[in-house]
Amino acid sequence: MVKTIDVNFDFTEDTPYYWDNFKTGATFTDPDIWSPTLRKYQQLLYSKKLPNGEMFNLQQGDNPEYDYLYWKDFRFGSDSIINTYTHNIKLQWLISEVKNSIKDFTNFQEKYLRESYTIGGEMIFPKRRWSINQCRGTNSQIKDRFDFTLECIRRYYKNQDSPLNEVLNKDDEFFKLFNDFKGYVDFFYLNDLVTEDYNNIKFYLEFDNFNRNPLPQTVEEWHNLYNAQMEFLRARNKRINQSINK
Repeated sequence: MVKTIDVNFDFTEDTPYYWDNFKTGATFTDPDIWSPTLRKYQQLLYSKKLPNGEMFNLQQGDNPEYDYLYWKDFRFGSDSIINTYTHNIKLQWLISEVKNSIKDFTNFQEKYLRESYTIGGEMIFPKRRWSINQCRGTNSQIKDRFDFTLECIRRYYKNQDSPLNEVLNKDDEFFKLFNDFKGYVDFFYLNDLVTEDYNNIKFYLEFDNFNRNPLPQTVEEWHNLYNAQMEFLRARNKRINQSINK
């Protein structure tokens, strides 16, 4: 078990064949499953006292694909919460313009991946069939936006409807562990994405109650989305470092 967390550690480095696949254009080997350091870091970071008073003593299962982490009857998977949509098929019309706006996009993309796959860019969610991970990625009003996901969780604690209402309610026993939205945010070091009073999300782009397409629609929006996510990632890494490496 690791004793400290290096918030600058790049989880692609110990993910087998990740960069070999990247260079050939093949499907990536997923650090969220195959990086042993990420798995250890997630276990260490969240094995602490829950807001409800219980100890969240996470354990590693035998197979990271199926038993990544578990506690009592809960099973958890790791999920990257930073996304630039460069491989989104329906957005290639925009991505081609984005690539033209960035000098040496291949180098830019590699630097982005290495930074986004640090601990500040990762979360754990309950794992089961049609889990939060899957639903937030496939829901047309969310499209893997973590700021939108967090807004749905905020509304869950307020008993308000949201595009992820059904899946969040199915994980009711998990969310009860944190008592309220503040407890959830504090536990997972998400403070830099909410206002000080915990009443609002600091959205990456202008928010209109889930009515607009969550994906960027212009090159400027893409850059704004990228910059906002990286700002959050760096702030969260700093927060984690200050908390756990005292």
